[in-house]
Amino acid sequence: MVGGGPAGIVLGLVLARAGVAVTVLEKHGDFLRDFRGDTVHPSTMTLIDELGLWDRFTQLPWKPIESVRVVLDAGPAQIGDLTLLGRVGVPHPFVAMVPQWHLLDMLAAAGEEEPTFTLVRHAEVTDLVRRGGRVTGVRWGEGNELAADLVVACDGRDSRVRERSGLPQRDFDVPMDVWWFRLPREEDDPAGGLGRLTDDGRMIIMIDRGDHYQVAYLIARGTDAEARRGPVQALRDELRRAAPWLGDRVDALTTWDDVKLLRVTLNRLRRWAAPGLLCLGDAAHAMSPVGGVGINLAVQDAVAAARLLAPVLATGDPDPAAVDAAARRVQRRRSVPTVATQTAQRIAHRVVVRNVLRGGGLGVGRLPLPVRLLQKVPALQIVPAYLVGIGVLPERAPAWARRGQDASAKNSSALPSGSVKDSAQP
Repeated sequence: MVGGGPAGIVLGLVLARAGVAVTVLEKHGDFLRDFRGDTVHPSTMTLIDELGLWDRFTQLPWKPIESVRVVLDAGPAQIGDLTLLGRVGVPHPFVAMVPQWHLLDMLAAAGEEEPTFTLVRHAEVTDLVRRGGRVTGVRWGEGNELAADLVVACDGRDSRVRERSGLPQRDFDVPMDVWWFRLPREEDDPAGGLGRLTDDGRMIIMIDRGDHYQVAYLIARGTDAEARRGPVQALRDELRRAAPWLGDRVDALTTWDDVKLLRVTLNRLRRWAAPGLLCLGDAAHAMSPVGGVGINLAVQDAVAAARLLAPVLATGDPDPAAVDAAARRVQRRRSVPTVATQTAQRIAHRVVVRNVLRGGGLGVGRLPLPVRLLQKVPALQIVPAYLVGIGVLPERAPAWARRGQDASAKNSSALPSGSVKDSAQP
């Protein structure tokens, strides 16, 4: 696995529990990166529970998000109630806001307990190794090579493996980029997830992180550089106009260095696999931040891939044709949720985001019809909650990877610890 993000670590963990020898190559020395996907959705928490890691998860610093509200010029409205998912048997009916490095540390530690799991840090992959038209391994660091029956690209939207693979890609137009920053939050401020859309072209998403809001401020595509040539005071003024209750808290933005740019991309590979190679997560399909579903789709990809690949790879000397066939089945399995989610995001870009950023708003004087309907019949708020929180075709952990009350004696047998290596100390 190239990349120690959610897809790479989860795939490595689940395959290792099938006895498959896996190596995860992570180019950084740790998982500490800021302003990345921190939302863990109910479907992912169900998987964490099934893997026997729920007690560990509850020890992480996380905050539940149970509702999503929007504030339009026509007034406020709640559009999603995640607690309703409990009525249809979802065991964890909320979104957990978890710093991603804590989540990855927890998952990596679970992987290290498996004897066939190896995590190598400071291991930046530079190229693919090919023999006879097949990918047979990777080159990493200063002259290192690692042979593999299958190389899995889990190295994100800027995947070097995908670039080297030459696999065909389809790109979609997006109307926005995103500024990420933090603002102080006070005890009596709105809780949960809050969206502010104005008729004069401002769109702000504020996520409650306890003592602060993680803020996504949507801007028209390609306007970041010009804005940064002016004073950051202009952004502070816009925030005050859109949300006057923020008051002087916007002064926490002292310079443009406090504002990180996320360049939004939306694309997917036409083919996720080539002989000896498979792409997963953002390396296969970069998602828009709409819905915050990227990390959860990556985890679902990983679990589906592990279930389909393990029977082939666990033989110890797998037939290359069988490995390639299993890799292709992963795309067939995961294409439906990928296409469905990206289609919904493209519709949101066109109908909501583009219109708001152009100053068209969502209607003057009254809430849009779908929003009014969700207020009139609150039970319908389970629909957006389910689409975002569970998604299309959620995956379940295979029986052989589960731990806990349903774990078999085989799964809980004592085995030598897995290894974590730092490339600086081979």
